[in-house]
Amino acid sequence: MTDKPSSPIVVDNPWERLNAFTDARIGLGRAGISLPTSKLLAFQLAHAQAQDAVHCPLDVEALGAELSDTLVLARAPIGLHSQAHNRATYLQRPDYGRRLDDESREHLQQAAVSQQRHDLAVVIVDGLSALAVQQNSAPFLDALHQALGDDASDWRLAPLTIVEQGRVAIGDEIGALLNADAVLVMIGERPGLSSPDSLGLYMTWAPEPGLRDDRRNCISNVRPAGLAVEEAARRFCLLLKDARQRKLSGVQLKDRSEDDVLEGDSASGSTRNFLVAD
Repeated sequence: MTDKPSSPIVVDNPWERLNAFTDARIGLGRAGISLPTSKLLAFQLAHAQAQDAVHCPLDVEALGAELSDTLVLARAPIGLHSQAHNRATYLQRPDYGRRLDDESREHLQQAAVSQQRHDLAVVIVDGLSALAVQQNSAPFLDALHQALGDDASDWRLAPLTIVEQGRVAIGDEIGALLNADAVLVMIGERPGLSSPDSLGLYMTWAPEPGLRDDRRNCISNVRPAGLAVEEAARRFCLLLKDARQRKLSGVQLKDRSEDDVLEGDSASGSTRNFLVAD
């Protein structure tokens, strides 16, 4: 009588302790020559969540109601749409997502008929993760309004807009139509397998259609498990003030929000670059 084959033994990986510091899939262990079932199922779930983030539509009505309830808005957000009129077209033709359709452009032109100048236009765009926009827009805007309110300068904000099926560059057209000196595009970033809810912030000074990506500054990974909304608002305000002072944005405008961390101890007044030896 032969013994029954024993069940595969799950072999622990000493790298597994690093999971306490990152969401990256490291130290997964193995069962025989395969991954443990729990790790495989977790990967499949994350993959499904990333796909859902790309394809699920933004609930514009619910988001608008939430923003109106939580923020002091002079008027309800303006709903706009890109030239990509469905999700399939949006994914296949990125260029359609960069421009407004005719109806939205006419609507925005009427809203800006007074030709009043604004310091900043805030544009909320669904992008590649409506989930990120739905969950993080109101908390970030709360933090941003607080940061701008605490600043000594006066900031005139254009009417808030929400765009469906949009890409980052659509903010350039909107900012120009609203006569804004700068535009902030809050957009759902391409979801990763551990971050389906990541919000990206893109700032452009002197927006106009046709600008290249090197004219923008980006703050990425704004979400509960990533960059906190308060820190994101602080960094953005520093960039915005520098942009207004220097009248530019993009590769010529450096994010100096962490200079005291990277270059020295701000308390002691040292600005030594950490790459330079004593």
